[in-house]
Amino acid sequence: MASFAASAETKVLLGMGNPLLDISAEVPASMLTKYDVQAGNACLAEEKHLPVYKDLVDNFQPVQYIAGGATLNSIRVAQWMAKEEGKTGYFGCVGSDEYGNTMEECARADGVNVMFQKVTEEPTGTCAVLVVDAERSLIANLAAANKFTPDHLGKDESKAFYESAGVYYIAGFFLTVSVDSIVTIGKHAAENGKYFCMNLSAPFLVQFFKEQMATCMPYCDFIFGNESEAAAYGKEKEWGEDLAVVAMKLAAEPKASGTYPRTVVFTQGSEKTIVCQNGTVVEFPVDPLPRENLVDTNGAGDAFVGGFLSQLMRNAPIAECVRAGHYAARVIIQRSGCTFPAECDYQ
Repeated sequence: MASFAASAETKVLLGMGNPLLDISAEVPASMLTKYDVQAGNACLAEEKHLPVYKDLVDNFQPVQYIAGGATLNSIRVAQWMAKEEGKTGYFGCVGSDEYGNTMEECARADGVNVMFQKVTEEPTGTCAVLVVDAERSLIANLAAANKFTPDHLGKDESKAFYESAGVYYIAGFFLTVSVDSIVTIGKHAAENGKYFCMNLSAPFLVQFFKEQMATCMPYCDFIFGNESEAAAYGKEKEWGEDLAVVAMKLAAEPKASGTYPRTVVFTQGSEKTIVCQNGTVVEFPVDPLPRENLVDTNGAGDAFVGGFLSQLMRNAPIAECVRAGHYAARVIIQRSGCTFPAECDYQ
């Protein structure tokens, strides 16, 4: 499998996504039934879901508040593993409120340079994290996160911010917010030989946001997904159920730039990670974690991406990127929420 040229310089990583304050608690399985949520899945909040946030706070203490959203989680982890100050940045939209201030403080405390668009008409977005037997189900109320607009990227300060980066990452959840903003960053990356990365993120995006995904896919040099998202993509494309085949076909889809071959990375929890590049599929085993050490799978996929990107920023070989992804995910699932120790001991 091809790898990237080694470089002493660490590229700046920029993320763009939906900043959400995670409200996380351990709950009984009956909560999934109550709010019509599938175990281990993610969905956007509908009217029937809105009482869940107060329900968690009122009835399931202790509740954890964590600055999150899929993309920000990955960027925070990448910054932690990069071990160099000022190597990550993030765009998103928050409300002009206390939660928004908390999001900014938490992100900056983790070393991430944030450039939030701020609105007054909506509060900062929240995400209910229902943890049942260490498996998480997510209900995201985007609120202000849904208000991000492309004109924020047009500001001189914002343009200088994103043009300074060499690697870009956007989770698929942002497809519901601003495809034009994704295309702006994707075109810049394609025209300047920079890495542009996205994530399938959830089966519902693959099923119901196909046009938006198809618009952005040509710009993608790296595409991430887990086994359920990969299977959903294969089903929608009628490519069958073999994830290695799905990875190969997705990697071969048309690209806006020929600078890099498209790399597809499918994680499968504790099973082997599938990577396809240049028509070759390689599987990377995951070191098993004793069940008693598993605390919470929330953020495992985000952490994998963050670890992977921390090495892509250094132009490390694909195998090293995957190893870093496995390391990050392993750390995060032994803790509550997408959190990590003060020091990173990755070697």
